[in-house]
Amino acid sequence: MSQQGGRPAGHSDDWWGQLYDDSVEDTGPAPTPDSLDDRFASASDAVTGGPPAPPPRVPAPRGGQAPRPQPPAPSPEAPARSPDAPAPRPGVPALRPGVPAPRPESPVAPRPERPAPPPERPAPRPEGPAATQPERPAPQPGGPVPQPGGPASQPGGPASQPGGPASQPDGPIPQPTPAPRPPHGPTVSTTGSPAPPPPPPPPPSQPPSPDTSPPAPPTPTPLAYVGSGPPTYDPEPTALPAADPDDLGDLVPDTVLDGARYGTCTLRAVSVRGDSARYRGEPRRDALLTARFGTGDQALLLVAMATGARATPRAHRAAAEVCQWIGRAVGRSHARLAEDIRAGRRGDLKSGLHRLTDRSLGKLRAGAADQGLRPEEYAATLRCLLLPADPQCRTRVFFGVGAGGLFRLRDGGWQDIEPQVVEAAGEPVVGFGSPPSETPEGDRLTMDLGIPTPPSPFEPAPEPPREPFRFRASVARPGDVLLMCTAGLAEPLRGEPELPAHLTERWSHPEPPGLAAFLADTQLRVKGYADDRTAAAVWEA
Repeated sequence: MSQQGGRPAGHSDDWWGQLYDDSVEDTGPAPTPDSLDDRFASASDAVTGGPPAPPPRVPAPRGGQAPRPQPPAPSPEAPARSPDAPAPRPGVPALRPGVPAPRPESPVAPRPERPAPPPERPAPRPEGPAATQPERPAPQPGGPVPQPGGPASQPGGPASQPGGPASQPDGPIPQPTPAPRPPHGPTVSTTGSPAPPPPPPPPPSQPPSPDTSPPAPPTPTPLAYVGSGPPTYDPEPTALPAADPDDLGDLVPDTVLDGARYGTCTLRAVSVRGDSARYRGEPRRDALLTARFGTGDQALLLVAMATGARATPRAHRAAAEVCQWIGRAVGRSHARLAEDIRAGRRGDLKSGLHRLTDRSLGKLRAGAADQGLRPEEYAATLRCLLLPADPQCRTRVFFGVGAGGLFRLRDGGWQDIEPQVVEAAGEPVVGFGSPPSETPEGDRLTMDLGIPTPPSPFEPAPEPPREPFRFRASVARPGDVLLMCTAGLAEPLRGEPELPAHLTERWSHPEPPGLAAFLADTQLRVKGYADDRTAAAVWEA
C-alpha cells in the first residue's frame, strides 16, 4: 500500500486491490471462520480452555452471483497442508486451521503491555444482506481490535486466514498473536487443553500410637578390671618373646581360642598370656590342646591344659610336650575310654587315666634328664577333661595333676568342685580326691611304669616331686556350666568375689557366649593376678 501521491508499490498494491476491489468477484463463504474476532476467540479458548465460539454468520454473495465451489474439507485423520508451506518438524505437532501454534513447554514470562493501537480507519460498510449482521462484542483490553466487516484494515494488519480462499500460497502463514498469560496463571498444555488439576494435599497423618512394648534391657558395658584398683601392667601386649632363627617352631602365640558343639554340650576354650609375661616379653607358659577322636556318637573330646614351671627357660616347651603326650595316649585308647564313660565304670576310668597321666609325666622327667636339668626345672601341671559326643551321655570326666581349679555354675551360684587330696574318713568316695589305698574297684595310688630314674649329681639323690592324682566324674544337669582352668584364673576366682559375680551375670543365659565374648570374659583383669590364664567351659543344653 503506497502513500498518497506516490507510485504504486507493485506487488503490494496488487494484493490490496485484489482483496478490496469491487471488480473482483467475491470468493464466497470460507469453510472456517476467518475474522479477527474468530482468531481472538480461538486463541482465548486455547489459553483459558473455554468452549469454542459459535460459527459467525457469513453474508450472502453480492450481486446474486453463485458461490464458487469450495474444496473439500480436510479429514481429521489427514489435515490439509499448503504445497508451499514448510514441512512440519519432527516432534512438533502439525498446525490446523483455527488452532494457535503450540507453545513451548518451558515457562514464558508475561509479555509487557503493548501500546494502544492507532485510531481505526472507518471501513466501508457492505451493502446488501451483510449490513444486517449483528455487532460483534468488543475485544478485551490489550487484545487485537476486530473489524465488523472482515480483516483489520489498518496498515500492517494480518493477512487472510490460512487455508482460506484468499490465502497467498507464496508467503509464510502468519500466526495469530495469543493473549498474554497471567504471571501466576495455570499451566496450559501444548495441545490447547488445560493441564490436569494438581493432586489434593494428603490428609494429615494420624499421630503414632504409643509403643506399649517393654523397653529392651540395656547391654552391659564390659568391664576393664575388677578389684581394689587398676592393674599395674598395660592391658595389651607390649613386648614379643625372643626368637631363635633356627627354631622358629618353638614360638608360642599370645592367645589361643577354640570351640565346638557336640551332643548336648557347647565347648569354649582359651589360653592367654598373662600381663606380666606380656610386659617382660616372655613366652606364654600355658599350653592348650583340644582334640576329637573318633566319629559320630562314638567320638570323644579331649581338652588338655598344662602350665610350665615358673622362672625356667623351657617352661612353655615342657607344657606343650606333656599335652601332646597325654593327647597321644588318650587318642590311642579313646574307644575303650568312651565305652567306660557311657557304661559308668568309674573305677576302670580312674585307674586307666591315672596310668596314662603317670606315663606322660614320666616322659617329661626323662626329657629333663636328657637335657641335664633337674626334674623340677622341666615339669608342668596337667589338667584334662573328657566329653563324650553321645547326646544320651552327660558324664563329664576330669583328671589331672597339679594346681588349678574346677568349678560349676548351677542355679545361679558357683561351686568349687576341685577334688581334694586329703585323706577322707570311712569308705573312699570315687571322684573325691585320691583314695589312700586300693579300692574295691581296683584303683591304685601308684603304678610301676618301668621308667628308670636317672642318676642325680646330688647325694643323697632327692626324690622326684610327685603331685597327687586328681579325678572326678560327675553327671551334668541341663543349664550347668562346667569350668576347668589353670591356677592363673583359679586364684582370682577364689580370691576376688567380684570376678565370679561378673561371670555369673555373663554366663547365666541359655545361649553360650561366642568365642570373642568368652575371650573378653576370661581375660577380665584383677589387680595382683598377672599370670597366664587358660580355661575351658562347657555349657549344657
